[in-house]
Amino acid sequence: MKALFRTLLLAAALLTGAGASAQLPTVQVKDLNGKIVDTSTLGNDGKPFIIDFWATWCKPCVRELNAINEEFADWVDETGVKLYAVSVDDAQNSFKVKAFTDKKGWEYEILLDPNSDFLHAMGGSNVPYTVLVDGDGTIIEAHSGYTEGSEAHMIEIIRKHSGK
Repeated sequence: MKALFRTLLLAAALLTGAGASAQLPTVQVKDLNGKIVDTSTLGNDGKPFIIDFWATWCKPCVRELNAINEEFADWVDETGVKLYAVSVDDAQNSFKVKAFTDKKGWEYEILLDPNSDFLHAMGGSNVPYTVLVDGDGTIIEAHSGYTEGSEAHMIEIIRKHSGK
């Protein structure tokens, strides 16, 4: 119920424009080398970025990230977009994430959120949960789940906010 409430609050903030000054929450996650990353510092040098929460065991998550991966090099060339793929695999399974992403050939920045603290702070409750952020760090869209082809909508939003 709390997660639904957080999602509704995020949606209300986005619809009313209150999200325009919102900063990313401060949560401690780790990169694949074990370095602590403060999520409030995530960015892309003034260009839009995507935060995609996923897990190795989540089939829709993997389908979404694979679909994005097919076009991602073109997206980067066109808009300069960056993607943070934030794994919510628990601490016992997070050691599998590097081998999994290496096998997939994903060129995303991989972060580990084993307690789902960042996911919950962003208003998500389940994966996949995807957040689009403009170059100023403002959340411009967030959605749960994956529908085949939704990556086309995602790049249109990114284009709109990258000036492309």
